[in-house]
Amino acid sequence: MYEAYKITTISSVFLATLFLTHPAQATEGGAPTTAFGVYDFGAGFTPPPSPTGTVGLRTNYYWANTVKDRHGRDNGTDFSLGVLSLGLAYIRMTDTELLGAKYGFGVIAPFFDIDADLKVKVGGTTVFSDSTHVFRQADLQVLPLILQWTPSRNLGINAQFQIQAPTGDYDKNRLVSPGLNHWTFSPIVNATYISDSGFEVSSSFELDVNTRNHSTDYKSGTEYRHEFAVGQHFGPWTAGIGGYYYRQLSDDDAPNLTYGNRARVLAIGPAVSFFQPGLPPVWVHAYKEFDARSRTEGYAVAVRFSHSF
Repeated sequence: MYEAYKITTISSVFLATLFLTHPAQATEGGAPTTAFGVYDFGAGFTPPPSPTGTVGLRTNYYWANTVKDRHGRDNGTDFSLGVLSLGLAYIRMTDTELLGAKYGFGVIAPFFDIDADLKVKVGGTTVFSDSTHVFRQADLQVLPLILQWTPSRNLGINAQFQIQAPTGDYDKNRLVSPGLNHWTFSPIVNATYISDSGFEVSSSFELDVNTRNHSTDYKSGTEYRHEFAVGQHFGPWTAGIGGYYYRQLSDDDAPNLTYGNRARVLAIGPAVSFFQPGLPPVWVHAYKEFDARSRTEGYAVAVRFSHSF
């Protein structure tokens, strides 16, 4: 009954979460390096082996008007941010076996439409202001290694290695840029367990190891994220709660950086998925962020589709 998940889950498709440059931010520009909120229901299952593969589309809208300092307080910056992302993904699983798992590979091409406005005030006087609106390609993500284990019809586990290349549009003098201008290497482990009664628990664990941005001599610290979803299956529907926990594990390294701020945030909200043979599977979630440190705190709504050929 739940075998459908073996053919429905699209691996990571880029999210729309970019943040503004500010001295109290962690990571360069306060931006998490890779996507949030990509994995929810069915994270442990990849698409089935096929000669042509699976394509997917993910749209996400993120908005925020609060920046938190390292103590979790509003830093008083007057700003607004809206980011619409479109992520196009291709994944191909094969019948080739490696370490007892099915081998696959993939690629994700993200595009960001960013609208940002920033005003910094001191004593009620605006001392700096800037704004931007840009629609450009973000950094390409390549998955040269995907390994899928399926120990039973109730359990799916996959491991992935992702490389994010600095191919996106970048301008160090612009308020925000879709590209980050550095490489990132990310090991990822995903798992899903679905009981015979249809109760599901899914999780994803990822580390982002960043190289230096040579245009600014800035190296963001190592980042960790845990994404999760818990829900119940009702026929073709699955409904429950999803979210993510993000934390920066090491300090940033940059000229004149007096201390390495480490960002963190927790997000949670309703999540729903739909799968029926013959129709494209759909995932929808709406998350609110809480307990932010050294970064923005906002809201995100995402919709994903996929189709296996």
